[in-house]
Amino acid sequence: MSIEYVPVSEGEQEEPIELPTEEDGSLLLSTVAAQFAGASGLKYRAGGRLRGLRLVDERLSPPAEGWAAHRYWCAFPRSSPSPTPRPRCSDLIVLGLPWKTGEDAVREYFAAFGDLLMVQVKRDAKTGLSKGFGFIKFAEYEAQLRALGRRHMIDGRWCDVRIPNGKDGGASAHRKVFVGRCTENLTAEDLREYFAAFGQVTDVFVPRPFRAFSFVTFLDPEVAQSLCGQDHIIKGVSVNISTASPKRERGGGGARGSQLLGWGLVEAGGGAARVFNWAGDAWPQQPPHSAATPHPALDKPYLKYE
Repeated sequence: MSIEYVPVSEGEQEEPIELPTEEDGSLLLSTVAAQFAGASGLKYRAGGRLRGLRLVDERLSPPAEGWAAHRYWCAFPRSSPSPTPRPRCSDLIVLGLPWKTGEDAVREYFAAFGDLLMVQVKRDAKTGLSKGFGFIKFAEYEAQLRALGRRHMIDGRWCDVRIPNGKDGGASAHRKVFVGRCTENLTAEDLREYFAAFGQVTDVFVPRPFRAFSFVTFLDPEVAQSLCGQDHIIKGVSVNISTASPKRERGGGGARGSQLLGWGLVEAGGGAARVFNWAGDAWPQQPPHSAATPHPALDKPYLKYE
């Protein structure tokens, strides 16, 4: 049998290239793939219907009416993208639970967000009394996001839900940014409205009395980190965004040394306490007080414990 030349194009409407057949009249798939990378076969139209050529042992056979009766274009395998792995739910810590709140009350409250796999209120092993925090785990990741995106009023008290540090590599600590150079004209609502354009804001903390800075917490840690090192103008005020991760202090005399107790308070081994210096001079140092005199920082409303 003489060699024929088959008109083949990549798409139905494109200019064809003539490809040579073999001596037995078949067309090698490798011949097609050499011109059209990734092709897995050929198709054509007959009577208005789309048809494919038979492929056996990597050889394409002509239709019954012969190669010359049609023009052909390539068939490509359908790409089957690997499914995106579904995010897994984490154990969430619930902070600030009232002492009277038990597991039944916690379960009833958070069931409004989605199905729960686990509810646990931590209690003292000796007394059986609540320690003021617990753990929950949702069945669906969307329910977890809904719970993380807001504060919660449980039995008359505000509670926070977070991913515990250590189970997310500390990412939850990176959701908070330090907003410096604030003025008294910038309210918490101003900050929330402005930063909501970058991602979901879960908390805005403006210290009282005024301290020329604020903290903004996002649901997504990547949003928070993307803003660090930038200057932003909010209502005509130029503010600077930096990380809110504190540096731990060491030493200080005494066996205990210095220990970070919360957002802003450091207690030294000798009993003296001072306000932690977060960024430059944003938190001015407080003079030490004797053990008999209460430290004013303990009653400041701008101390926010984690």
